Amino acid sequence: MSNSDSSTPGPEKLLGARLRGFRSARKLTLRQVAIRAKVSESFLSQVERGVSSVSVSTLHAIATSLGITIADLFDASGNSYRVLRVADRPMISVLNVQKYMLTRPPLQSLEVLECVYQPGSSTGGSENMHGDSQELVLLLEGSLIVKIGDEEHEMKIGDSVEYRSSLAHSATNVSIAIARALIIISPPSL
Repeated sequence: MSNSDSSTPGPEKLLGARLRGFRSARKLTLRQVAIRAKVSESFLSQVERGVSSVSVSTLHAIATSLGITIADLFDASGNSYRVLRVADRPMISVLNVQKYMLTRPPLQSLEVLECVYQPGSSTGGSENMHGDSQELVLLLEGSLIVKIGDEEHEMKIGDSVEYRSSLAHSATNVSIAIARALIIISPPSL
C-alpha cells in the first residue's frame, strides 16, 4: 500500500498522534509544551495534526518538554505493558535518600517510586514544592515524620498520606533504622 492511500496515516500523522497522546496523558496544554520547547503553539498544533514536518533538534526539544526521549516516540513494540527488573531500576540518591523508579519512561499517567530513607535523612523542606500533582506516600518499613505545610504527621508502617505537590512537604527518618516508602505521583512530575 502506498503512503498516498488515505486509509494509511503517513509518518507525520503517526508522530503527531504519539506526541498528542503523551501531552494529553500529562494533562499539558499545547501552550505549556510550546513554551517549554521554545516553539510556537500553532507550530506544535500543526506537528500534532501531522500537517507540518519537524527537525530532529525541535523534536528533541518537544520530547524533552514531555519528559520522554525521541526513541519513545518511535517505540512500535505495541505492548500495553512494560516489565522493569529490580536490577534495571533507575536510582537517584539525594541527602541519604535513595529513590528508585518503579515506572519506566516514558511515564504515562503516574510515577511510582520506592524511597529508602537512611537513619537521620530527610527530603524536602519548607521550599520543597513542585508542580501540582497528587502525591501519595505509603510507609512500607520503619517510621517517618511527614511535614506538609506547618503540620507534622508521625507515620507508622501501613500509614499513608496524600497531598498536592504544590504544598511544601518533606519526609524525615528520625529513627535509627531505615525507612521505606512507596510514593505515587499523578500526573508524573518528572
